[in-house]
Amino acid sequence: MDNFMAARSQMALSLGFHIIFSCIGMVMPFFMAVSHFMYLKTNNINYQHVTKAWSKGVAIFFATGAVSGTVLSFELGLLWPTFMKHAGPIFGMPFSLEGTAFFIEAIALGFFLYGWGRFNKWFHWFTGVIVGVSGLASGILVVAANAWMNSPTGFKLVDGKYTDIDPIKAMFNPAWFSQALHMCVAAFAATGFAVAGVHALMILRKRNVGFHMRSFRIAAIFGVVAAILQPLSGDISAKMVAKRQPAKLAAMEAHFKTEPYSPLIIGGIPDVKNQKVDYAIEIPGMLSFMAHDDFKTPVKGLDQIPLADQPPVAVTHYAFQFMVGLGMAMMALGVIYLIALAKKKSWFTKQWFLTLFIAATPLGFIAVEAGWTVTEVGRQPWIIQGVMRTKDAVTPMPGIGYSFYLFTAVYFTLSIAVIFLLYRQIKMVPVLYDTTAESSAH
Repeated sequence: MDNFMAARSQMALSLGFHIIFSCIGMVMPFFMAVSHFMYLKTNNINYQHVTKAWSKGVAIFFATGAVSGTVLSFELGLLWPTFMKHAGPIFGMPFSLEGTAFFIEAIALGFFLYGWGRFNKWFHWFTGVIVGVSGLASGILVVAANAWMNSPTGFKLVDGKYTDIDPIKAMFNPAWFSQALHMCVAAFAATGFAVAGVHALMILRKRNVGFHMRSFRIAAIFGVVAAILQPLSGDISAKMVAKRQPAKLAAMEAHFKTEPYSPLIIGGIPDVKNQKVDYAIEIPGMLSFMAHDDFKTPVKGLDQIPLADQPPVAVTHYAFQFMVGLGMAMMALGVIYLIALAKKKSWFTKQWFLTLFIAATPLGFIAVEAGWTVTEVGRQPWIIQGVMRTKDAVTPMPGIGYSFYLFTAVYFTLSIAVIFLLYRQIKMVPVLYDTTAESSAH
């Protein structure tokens, strides 16, 4: 493995792990705040138990997210020094603000964890809300930095030098809103379905049903609403990609030929050599409509993009199809949940209903990983879209392959530790809490 591939692989591995920790870390506090609010309003002890259990999960993911995020920050400088030399002064502001949000989150989490019985009950609840808000702000700020790489603004490039730098304009680049919205909604959907799936399993096993039913309903509501809204955020994001990164859109859709009534490709196997997609379902004009709000307007295909500037088509297309397919499956399950909530409350205890949520536990995070694959692989060969190529930014330092193997071991060890801690936490719930008074949520 050469340095270039080792550096890219290490960055992909680090981001792949961190995105899971960070999504859960910035969404779970909102679940926690809702259950805490329900406890304060109803004085139902089950909600207090749910809040305390989830707060321990928040602490676990806060710690692991901090570790993996710190590693990512160092990797930007170690693996991509040329990139940081030129880009650091331009898009450094969101990273510095993210640090501030992180410290606020850490302080608020400390207040919340150790504030039971020590603070005014509503101030205590408010500290939990601050944990969620600051965590969400951290995520948005980091995504804003990534969006700048996809839509670089806030500077002028003159004779190879970056001048007239405007950090505010760089942070609020044209892609930041659509990308941040899509990522935040995805985080809520993925975390909601994952948490709901774990509690659905406990309900199916008839373990501490009152506790797990309340947990399930809070998590499921967040996940369902986010999954139903996700196509709207996806449409906004896709329109921005069509405008700012036509090569990425073409690779996502395996769209080889520029033509009116550009078809939407569903599935299929891209044949890059022969510029076609085998075994695909085509909907004529739909890609044109989705990109330009007009069925006839041509969508720029790969035939108008120089070969050296084209992203890997197969990887980008498959990742995009996975993301969309899993998103639609989650949305369908969300509709089923809403039907149960409105008219079929007996479904909540049915084996088939709970089994669907158990099966959906990993779907959101697989979709998130696929989405980030589209974002990063679809931008290639650029590390800064249209400005700097990835190969020109990699470190000349030898031995990056060994670093990749070391970090692989570290991340897998960290993941095993997280799984062990969460498993122990779930097993301890029936021991720690006496919730036999009620067997279902109202």
